[in-house]
Amino acid sequence: MRWTIPNILTIGRLLAAPGLVVAFVVFARPWADWLAVILFVSAAATDWIDGRLARAWGQESKFGAMLDPIADKVMVVTALAVLMALYGLLLWIAVPVAAILFREVFVSGLREYLGAAAGTLKVTPLAKWKTTVQMVAIAVLFAYPLFFHYFGMWTQGMSAEIVADVLAGEIPDELGLRLVYRGLMLTHYAGPIFLWVAAGLTLLTGADYLRKAMPHLRDAPHA
Repeated sequence: MRWTIPNILTIGRLLAAPGLVVAFVVFARPWADWLAVILFVSAAATDWIDGRLARAWGQESKFGAMLDPIADKVMVVTALAVLMALYGLLLWIAVPVAAILFREVFVSGLREYLGAAAGTLKVTPLAKWKTTVQMVAIAVLFAYPLFFHYFGMWTQGMSAEIVADVLAGEIPDELGLRLVYRGLMLTHYAGPIFLWVAAGLTLLTGADYLRKAMPHLRDAPHA
């Protein structure tokens, strides 16, 4: 293995995954939420950067090609596990998470079974979009508790009428409450929506991989 910058970024993304768990074990909230957002967004950015740097600088390697999809899956699966711990068994979170985890395990097992023939399951443009939407959904879901925390903290002691007047613009918004509320509403709805879209794309790409693998899964006809 060559210690190139693209490979170092990929390894960093792999190591960031357990960092998400450590963040909530070691730190109190909202600091753990801040750390999780920073870690995940930074890791997602390296997924976009490392491959492009490797191609631009002529530093593509077998090690990087092997580790890059593994790092993606480890990051996504770990992040989803942490989100399940944070959100609990909420229907609109648990169902798409289960669908995504099912597909990731299924396709990984399919590639392992096919062995040398796994080259037929090359990453498609749709699969890349799937990964992008997954990353966006997870980042938004990590950000939601931050907006919830600060909105609750800044409105503590305010009556519902005062909060409503501030949000309506009838009282000066000295704390930036309206901006936090917009962020709260945006992440509240966008996170689950992106997650469901990601789950749909995940199952669609999984079905596509299964279709491509079927010729290698059929038994030879008996003589």
